[in-house]
Amino acid sequence: MQEPLISILIPFKNTQAYLAECIDSIINQSYTHWELLIVDDHSTDKSFNLVHSYARKDSRIQLLKNEGSGIIAALKLAFTHSKGNYITRMDSDDIMPHLKLETLLNKLLENGKHHIATGLVSYFSAEGISDGYRNYETWLNGLTKNGSNYSEIYKECVIPSPCWMINRTDLETINAFNPLRYPEDYDLTFRFYEANYKVIPCNTVLHYWRDYGTRASRTDANYAENSFIDLKLFYFLKLNYNGLRPLVIWGAGKKGKTIAKKLIDLNVSFHWICDNPKKIGKHIYDQEMKPFQYLETLEKPQSIISVANTEQQQIIKTYLAHQNMLSMKDYFFFC
Repeated sequence: MQEPLISILIPFKNTQAYLAECIDSIINQSYTHWELLIVDDHSTDKSFNLVHSYARKDSRIQLLKNEGSGIIAALKLAFTHSKGNYITRMDSDDIMPHLKLETLLNKLLENGKHHIATGLVSYFSAEGISDGYRNYETWLNGLTKNGSNYSEIYKECVIPSPCWMINRTDLETINAFNPLRYPEDYDLTFRFYEANYKVIPCNTVLHYWRDYGTRASRTDANYAENSFIDLKLFYFLKLNYNGLRPLVIWGAGKKGKTIAKKLIDLNVSFHWICDNPKKIGKHIYDQEMKPFQYLETLEKPQSIISVANTEQQQIIKTYLAHQNMLSMKDYFFFC
């Protein structure tokens, strides 16, 4: 019986310095029945020529040119040309450990459809990794180890964009790469969540994630923080919001104000609370700021927590637990 075919989708743009290392890590995989659909998104360096040299030598590599513009268009094109039973995505500047494809595939074969296989990630950089990225790595890996990724989905993207694998039909069921919503990896993760696809726990590092100053996630406007908030609110209102319950924003910092403004624009009513005595009683966007104890006067409220400080978050969690409120049902951390 022939082994399942894995389709690897890679968009690239001006990553000449890293492409060889990336492609070599794919060629050196322990699992060899794969095809690489790699799409040039209008590169202006010598990336296309470099990939073309690989494609001439290895028939499993299919080089395409993006007919549109941007990562989503590139992914749609790659997926259209793919033939694999299983689909995974890779970034052109990253590296696969030797057993990545084999490990992800085996997890899906063991667990069946309606599952997402993923793995731990490890950042690396010639300039060193910032505390922010290292903290994100630690947080993300902590979720992946027990498959509880969705439990904090409104904080950040909880499935790493270049480290997942899924059954082809499951990806097609949730409309694959067709929605034109950025950040596209976060949107896809929300659609996994919406479809109730289970995340398979993993304790193995399966992706080496390169960080550098001109990486798209640092420079592309589609990955700006406001895009994240727009996406979070879109799916919160669609999947978790109960219009029969009072909605509360906790926190009046920059993110809390952004969320409040967007809810006003969407004509979604809310109460606004904080624990900053200097702000209590004041009006922002014509909304009165009330003390956090006001939450106790509301019947079955749902709260969006916009407080970023980790120590304050823990205090808030303890307080909400004393109110018998549950995460992802009664309250949702948006940072």
